Amino acid sequence: MWVYSPATDRTIMISGHMLRQSVMGSDLSYEDMMDDRRYEDIYDARVTGSEQVDGRTCHLLSLTAKVDDAAYPSQKMWVDSERLIPLRAELYAKSGQMLKQITAGDVKQVEGRWFPMHMTYKDVLKEGKGTEWIINTISFNQSIPANVFSKASLRK
Repeated sequence: MWVYSPATDRTIMISGHMLRQSVMGSDLSYEDMMDDRRYEDIYDARVTGSEQVDGRTCHLLSLTAKVDDAAYPSQKMWVDSERLIPLRAELYAKSGQMLKQITAGDVKQVEGRWFPMHMTYKDVLKEGKGTEWIINTISFNQSIPANVFSKASLRK
């Protein structure tokens, strides 16, 4: 992964242990943002119960990593039983210690799919209220030119 640092006017390669570092002081790591694999390819899941989250009935899932390179060896996830999207997640270390909490809200139907327009990521090992991710507009299945993903375009 490559990132551009305006402070130093340099393009920096992020790899290895650096992937676990915070993205610009936020509660997200580069690793959190990078992994685009499907959950079913990374985790074994089982339904362990049913709970309410923000007035919505959710399936409570227990996820256990089935691959060695999973960022989090286990997770708990509350999935809206009607809209089938996660509304809350807890991410755990191998030791069983909770590392992060994620909450999703302002769920809207966009282009036929349910999508959270507001998410909060909280690194429970850090002080602070967490990092908010607010999406004002979103479009799916857009054609993006390949040159947008070049190192040179990071400086623009």
